[in-house]
Amino acid sequence: MDRLNLRIYAFSRKVWYQLEHAELDHQVRRFVNSCGTVHSRTDLNWVLRSLSKCGRIDDARKLFDGMPDRDECSWNTMIGAYANSGRLNEAREFFYETPIKSCITWSSLISGYCRHGFDVEALELFWEMQFMGERPNQFTWGSVLRVCSMYALLEKGKQIHAHAIKTQFDSNAFVVTGLVDMYAKCKCISEAEYLFELAPDKRNHVLWTAMVTGYSQNGDGHKAIECFSDMKREGIDCNQFTFPSILTACGSVSACSFGAQVHGCIVHSGLGANVFVGSALVDMYSKCGDLNSARRLLETMEVDDPVSWNSMIVGCVRQGLGEEALSLFRMMHLRHMKIDEFTYPSVLNCFSLVMDMRNAMTVHSLIVKTGFEAYKLVNNALVDMYAKQGYFDYAFHVFKRMTDKDVISWTSLLTGCVRNKCYEEALRLFCEMRIMGIFPDQIVIAATLSACAELTGLEFGRQVHANFLKSGLGSSLSVDNSLVSMYAKCGCLEDANKVFDSMEIRDVITWTALIVGYAQNGRGKECLNFYDDMIASGVKPDLITFIGLLFACSHAGLSEHGWSYFQSMEKVYGIKPGPEHYACMIDLLGRSGKLTEAKELLNQMAVEPDATVWKALLGACRVHGNVELGERAANNLFELEPKNAVPYVLLSNLYSAAGKWEEAAKTRRLMKLRGVSKVPGCSWIEMSSKVHKFMSEDKSHPRTAEIYSKVDEIMILIKEAGYVPDMNFALHDMDAEGKELGLAYHSEKLAVAFALLTVPHGAPIRIFKNLRVCGDCHTAMKYISGVFHRHIILRDSNCFHHFKEGTCSCSDYW
Repeated sequence: MDRLNLRIYAFSRKVWYQLEHAELDHQVRRFVNSCGTVHSRTDLNWVLRSLSKCGRIDDARKLFDGMPDRDECSWNTMIGAYANSGRLNEAREFFYETPIKSCITWSSLISGYCRHGFDVEALELFWEMQFMGERPNQFTWGSVLRVCSMYALLEKGKQIHAHAIKTQFDSNAFVVTGLVDMYAKCKCISEAEYLFELAPDKRNHVLWTAMVTGYSQNGDGHKAIECFSDMKREGIDCNQFTFPSILTACGSVSACSFGAQVHGCIVHSGLGANVFVGSALVDMYSKCGDLNSARRLLETMEVDDPVSWNSMIVGCVRQGLGEEALSLFRMMHLRHMKIDEFTYPSVLNCFSLVMDMRNAMTVHSLIVKTGFEAYKLVNNALVDMYAKQGYFDYAFHVFKRMTDKDVISWTSLLTGCVRNKCYEEALRLFCEMRIMGIFPDQIVIAATLSACAELTGLEFGRQVHANFLKSGLGSSLSVDNSLVSMYAKCGCLEDANKVFDSMEIRDVITWTALIVGYAQNGRGKECLNFYDDMIASGVKPDLITFIGLLFACSHAGLSEHGWSYFQSMEKVYGIKPGPEHYACMIDLLGRSGKLTEAKELLNQMAVEPDATVWKALLGACRVHGNVELGERAANNLFELEPKNAVPYVLLSNLYSAAGKWEEAAKTRRLMKLRGVSKVPGCSWIEMSSKVHKFMSEDKSHPRTAEIYSKVDEIMILIKEAGYVPDMNFALHDMDAEGKELGLAYHSEKLAVAFALLTVPHGAPIRIFKNLRVCGDCHTAMKYISGVFHRHIILRDSNCFHHFKEGTCSCSDYW
């Protein structure tokens, strides 16, 4: 908005110069041609001021040098002309040459330094002025307070405030307004409020505007609205600076109704044609989601203002209208409007909605052609756009070419990696970012914790958490939610609870993260208690909440509760069940052995069954040995996911468990014929920042001899405790002894043997597996936890298993 106002101001000055120059040139010629006439000092000073105001500094200097008699006004005019035009060295030379240094002389020089951002020099002159015995006037105070506002120089502003009190200038309306503006711009809104309330002259519209603007810029839209209402009740007139500030506040809190009333005041005041005000109106309506009103305003504006069009494009993107936003951009281009560094980021955000890579690259080409690739704001938007669409080669290319990367640049790339499930790359970027000395913000922290959650990278997640606490960054809902999710998904429910209990604000994501976390850790009944607490707190569940609840019911054998929650989705909350919810219900029924009911539910589905539904049914058939229904599920999966090995493996295992070795072999041959490769099962454990990976009957580890010896010891001890190998999970057609040996050297058993050799007693053993743990290993883990008195946490592809003293958290229902 400030840029727009400066452009309008500059344009109006240009027009004024053109009109004035003709008269001014006439006056100058009159002075030059009247050779015998002695001109008064007043006339000469008038011409000098006129030349200075028109920016003709060199002509003014020639006149000044030729003046026979110069007074204080002449010197001050030249000092002000040089200072205001940015020629500060020449202004300072004149300042030291002037015979008389009045308050106006000092103020002219100080004002020039302030105007051009030389805050140190301006403040030094301010204090030097008083040391030399010259008392500043209200304009001097206004200049130094303005530079403190511009650069948020709070401590220096406080010093000036203290000096204003000492010199009894603190009651001057001009100074009070400057102080209110300074404190508000420095984020000290309470101090600004205090001074505003004590102001002796409350009829000053500039003071009210400063307060409204202060509230708006400090993110308190409601107080800005309240202050504006008080201003109107007091009968204070608003101007072209008041209205944009209150409209910005309305947009920030979506107060469209109040914004419409302000619009009425604008029309009544006659400022409706003001481009600055009109742009603020378009922005307000766009942010409030009233795109029809915004569009009508845009169409009636007399000037094609890029800021207004940018606001309209952003509004369309926020409402998910990507095609309309792109259409507006095309119109801007056709109308030869000035497209700036704020237009391109808005347009690039459209492509995350429309997924139109061809046009996205066209816009990128236009950015390069128009020279905007040098702008950091535009490059950040390019990185974000490419990363969101999964085009990481392009995203990294833009990122690496950037000479000035900030936290937003890194955030765009890192969050894009997380969004596209490139979790390891996200963690690598986080480490690189820290090495480069970039301090992460809450968005980066939340995204990194999400990556840790998906990778079950507990130790890395703990380090990120510690880094966040040390950083001093304020807590945020997104970070807290990510922490709850990360600890829960890594099997640390106590830590997840600690974060949850410390949160002052909880939303549906918070509760859902805890519910899903407890469900995955085999604590289904506690999930239901959390759900009841969530409803009691007034938070409504969403689609993901019900997936967590149904998953919990499925893995805890709570059939009746599952049916109740499933039916309440649409009846109570108006949420239509999706394939994931049906998959959970079929899994619940299948685990309970109710395959007939599962089949009926499948036939009654309101949506087309997807792969998750058929996988749930096939898994249930594998558990209960229903070959016929399992074949139906597998055949559907062969069509839906022809390159997925899971249905082939499950069907083969189903045949093997049923003793149908020929059909099992046929399925494996079919899998090979179709070029489908099975993902080999592997287990791993992290020790001293190193990952140790094991596969079935693996002998590649440096400590293989010790590990196998430990496995043999484990098998002897747990057999003595009552363990009997489950031959149903020995899927090779071989004799009993061979099957038993095959079971003994499964990857999870090798991993637990290594853990018993290396993990200190008393510390939990954490094992991860890429596939579901087999039934025999699950039984063995229970015995191992009891015999060796260890807490074993095994995370498979489905859920966590906490083994303690011979029992599992899943209650053998996983």
